[in-house]
Amino acid sequence: MPHDLWVLLVDRGWALAMVRGSFMTVAVGALGMLLGLLLGFPLALVRWLKIPVASQAIEAAATIVRSVPGLLVIYLFFFGSVETADAIGSFFGFEDAVQGTYPFVMGVVAIGVIACAYAVEVFRGALQEIPSGLIEAGRALALPRWALYRTIVAPLMLRLALGGLNNVWQSTIKETSLVSVVGLQEVMRISAIAAGITRSPLLFYLLAALVFLAITGLSQFTFSAIERRLNVGFGSR
Repeated sequence: MPHDLWVLLVDRGWALAMVRGSFMTVAVGALGMLLGLLLGFPLALVRWLKIPVASQAIEAAATIVRSVPGLLVIYLFFFGSVETADAIGSFFGFEDAVQGTYPFVMGVVAIGVIACAYAVEVFRGALQEIPSGLIEAGRALALPRWALYRTIVAPLMLRLALGGLNNVWQSTIKETSLVSVVGLQEVMRISAIAAGITRSPLLFYLLAALVFLAITGLSQFTFSAIERRLNVGFGSR
């Protein structure tokens, strides 16, 4: 049995394929999360400031994204634009490059939009928890608006939002399993291919589960360490 496992995973190269799929999963999740945070913070700021029309539009869009399955979001982004991307690539003569990178790009974009929809509410909730007296004190000191947000609002918001962002990240890394439907070679796609070829589905799906457990476990440890660091001087929450 151990010899058969060695042949299956090492000699046939499936272990290396799983490692590559794991890196793809982390890459899509990390880039999607980064995109979600970059979009989510300014949108949350607009909602916090209650800018007319824009605030309501952002709330409606985020609610719609959170209300539909993540798989549907990926389908809409990928199949809703793939023909246009192919046409542009064909026109400029790099159709093969577009076809090779498009699943990855649209996977990141779709995952980023999903992460953004949740990050908006996390950031908005954290902004609302900042004591108004601290902001008023900054204004009383005649701090410029950019300095007020950089030195008071942003650090306090990050501390208050970190627990929610941990949940968003954990959800995001699991949402990456959905991008396998567009052919991206992440860990679930590799597991499905390996299970079909080797007729060992239990083995490869268990390996995929271990990969996700390792990623989420390490992520939880990292977020907890950062949270302890940010809470120094604030007492327990």
